[in-house]
Amino acid sequence: MRLTFFGAAREVTGSMHLIEVNGRRILLDCGLFQGRRAETYERNLHFPFDPTTIETVVLSHAHIDHSGNLPNLCKQGFRGNIWCTAATRNLCTYMLMDSGHIHEQDVAYLNKQRERNHEPPVEPLYTQADARLALEQFMGAGFHRPILVADGVEATFIPAGHILGAASVQLDIREASTGKQWRLVFSGDIGRPASPILRPPETFTAADILIMESTYGDRLHESYDNARRKLRNVINSTARQRGKVIIPAFAVGRTQELVYALNQLDARGDIPDIRVFVDSPLAVNATDVFRMHPEAWNEEVQQFLEHDNRRSPFDYPEIEYVREVRRSKQLNHFTEPIIIISANGMAENGRILHHLKNNIEDERNTVLIVSFQAEQTLGRRLQDGEKRVRIFGETYDVRATVEAIEGYSAHADQSELLAWADALDRARLQHLFLVHGEPQASDTLAQLLRGAGFANVMAPERGVSVEFS
Repeated sequence: MRLTFFGAAREVTGSMHLIEVNGRRILLDCGLFQGRRAETYERNLHFPFDPTTIETVVLSHAHIDHSGNLPNLCKQGFRGNIWCTAATRNLCTYMLMDSGHIHEQDVAYLNKQRERNHEPPVEPLYTQADARLALEQFMGAGFHRPILVADGVEATFIPAGHILGAASVQLDIREASTGKQWRLVFSGDIGRPASPILRPPETFTAADILIMESTYGDRLHESYDNARRKLRNVINSTARQRGKVIIPAFAVGRTQELVYALNQLDARGDIPDIRVFVDSPLAVNATDVFRMHPEAWNEEVQQFLEHDNRRSPFDYPEIEYVREVRRSKQLNHFTEPIIIISANGMAENGRILHHLKNNIEDERNTVLIVSFQAEQTLGRRLQDGEKRVRIFGETYDVRATVEAIEGYSAHADQSELLAWADALDRARLQHLFLVHGEPQASDTLAQLLRGAGFANVMAPERGVSVEFS
């Protein structure tokens, strides 16, 4: 058996790992890489393998850095099943269609510039039509229900607590030629034990091989209570200045957590009557999916709804969900304080770019960063304090205040990652691979895991293959 790390290896975006066993090739995740525009397009376009040779895909969850290149994989000849949980399949229905729409829009805008420069047009990575075809290959499965995904390979989805439908994947593998067996666990993205909305992640006791995320392996998060207090303070101070709070947020997971936090603050009278606009058709659709799954909500949510007489974590009088472009543009003309939550979370595409363009040079406003920001993204440049940034090819001075809150992260922090791993039998575990983390995060976590008694811990580079015999 061979395992190759093709994405999210010493970086956070573009999760993609290949397992080869029994003459079959199984892909764990197929996410979009995000970074510099030119590098992003080329790396996402060209797979490091022939897509027609892939037998099946096992998808951990719906976030675009894990699912977003599936339409391109199918477009280039992959014809197998894409296995995931039922909720992940529902979310991907909206997310991949939205991603195809964004690719079409970005290329249309770029080609206008290229035409002016007498350059040839470029094609989108994939279109909405490509996404629609890819969705026909999705197969939903329930948690804790083993499924045969390839010869000798049985997959079981275990709740990861990261976003709705997110799973860690247990693969029980039997190599036909030797009779050898392995249990490989892919953590996916691990959620936090005290998630504001979802039930906590489940742990594993037995594995021979572990592929584990390390996004926040070098830091601790604020508590949710501290994050909520900071959110309150940012809103109140910006409102006093008659400014707007602009929040880049991932449409799935982070947006719903923010809306729930604002709902709580409003119910307790901790913020003024201030209008909130969720300006992302994808976030609106994703919130509909969250509403459909009250069984996934934790006890805190249930108690809040009963105590504060709210019908949903995602609805209260001050909030408006925006689908239409016309309404989105109208937000630029509001003169009173408002809150705009818009995708995407790293400010790389989507309506958030228009809101940043129109508000970033006004010192009364606040840009609030609430998500992890990969290197080279606009969100990372803002978080790092750059005073001039480029949006849609134009340069803007950053006069708005930029604040960051890490407490709303849907990723486990260092202590929570260590606690998740601690349940594993160290005597059985033969290999522990750290992925989905920048070098400092992965290396710091690796050192701590070694100190906790785990052997053969490594953070592989992209393209590294490991043979098991």
